[in-house]
Amino acid sequence: MSLDPLTVITAFGLIFLAELPDKTMFASLAMGTRMRPLYVWLGTSAAFAVHVAIAVGAGSLIGLLPDWSVKTVSAVLFAFGAFMLLRGAGEDAEEDAGGKAVTGFWPVFTTAFMAVFISEWGDLTQITTANLAATNDVASVAIGSAAALMSVSALALLAGRLIAKRVPLKTVQRAGGLCMLGLAVWSAVEIFTG
Repeated sequence: MSLDPLTVITAFGLIFLAELPDKTMFASLAMGTRMRPLYVWLGTSAAFAVHVAIAVGAGSLIGLLPDWSVKTVSAVLFAFGAFMLLRGAGEDAEEDAGGKAVTGFWPVFTTAFMAVFISEWGDLTQITTANLAATNDVASVAIGSAAALMSVSALALLAGRLIAKRVPLKTVQRAGGLCMLGLAVWSAVEIFTG
């Protein structure tokens, strides 16, 4: 198996730019302010890897899923995330001092994985990856796409951690909760406008 460097770079560039303004990036940022960033990144990266495999292996299956049901589940997950963040913002957060994890590895990993896994179905980046794989070397597209998605998630988590160090935790939690609530509303609106 030989990789095509131009395809890797092209896939990376296209997917990176498409994912930057995506709601998943903002979800990663919000989760990273409340949860341990490494655990969030591992969860989001695992979900992205699964989506890339699905996109390059069977991109045509995306069209078989009812779009409204994917967006409904995504809206519910974002609403749940908003509830958890806003509820936590009202409590005394002494146990969070010093950037300690709010929960253990598996709960954070699973939350991050599921949030990304559900919300990425039929997403522009998944469709773009499937389209690139249809006309280019599959392995090169998969590597470029996965690297781009994981890079955007890491960038969002780094930004979230920097914000958390400079702004009181309750303020960060409220802002993160409001972002997640906004993403829930956005996903719900997409059900009726998409």
